[in-house]
Amino acid sequence: MSGLTINDVSMTFELPNGGSVEALKNINLNIKEGELLSVLGPSGCGKTTLLNILAGFLAPTGGEIDLNGDKVVGPHPARGMVFQQGALFEWMSVEENIGFGPSMKGTPKAEIAASVEELLGIVGLQDFGQKMIYELSGGMQQRVALARCLCNDPDVILMDEPLGALDALTREKMQSLVLDIWKKTGKTIILITHSVEEALLLGERLLVMAPRPGRVHKEYRLPFAELGVGADLREVKRHKDFGPTRDEILNMIWDMEEEIMGRTETA
Repeated sequence: MSGLTINDVSMTFELPNGGSVEALKNINLNIKEGELLSVLGPSGCGKTTLLNILAGFLAPTGGEIDLNGDKVVGPHPARGMVFQQGALFEWMSVEENIGFGPSMKGTPKAEIAASVEELLGIVGLQDFGQKMIYELSGGMQQRVALARCLCNDPDVILMDEPLGALDALTREKMQSLVLDIWKKTGKTIILITHSVEEALLLGERLLVMAPRPGRVHKEYRLPFAELGVGADLREVKRHKDFGPTRDEILNMIWDMEEEIMGRTETA
């Protein structure tokens, strides 16, 4: 069975004082191969916890996850992660960073070099292979992080706020790059973001999560990711349905945040 299946996943964290926090409750999702899924919700709704479970960094306290019929029991190259900060090796060149995963697996150097060269072209860093990481801007570093993830040829790319620290113009360029990579590679991509506009642009399928315990509150099927491939994203935002959908989701999350604040004040 191809695709990613999340079966009744729950996550409870035990606290040092003997209490507990229920971060996720009964999450059920079927994500088809090649889908582009964005996930957003109020602070503390378990978005990153869910992503870490999908990556295999955390084991859920209930339920299970299967990728292409195999149970997820820990980190694996089939599931690549792109973090908010690139987590790159400062002492290595761009090329060495991108090819790090395959080199650790013993892939022949000629094969790695060919893959790295191709990926440098895909992410627009053809002339920067020999540069050191500290010589690059934040946006360029995130391009390297994305290329490094792709070099491992994962089935699923998990992205945890990868564009959140970028300036507005660079972020827009990176959003276009994510759409291009999704379309060119056919990879399954799951993106966590706090930006409603970004979730709309980069999610052909969008999930809004409810406050703790995290669960799926509402799901949208959207045309904007497909429309944005190779297009001006500012034009996509002018689509007649973009503004109303953005406002609907913003109001939804605002109401959730108000609910959370009410709980805090009465606690």
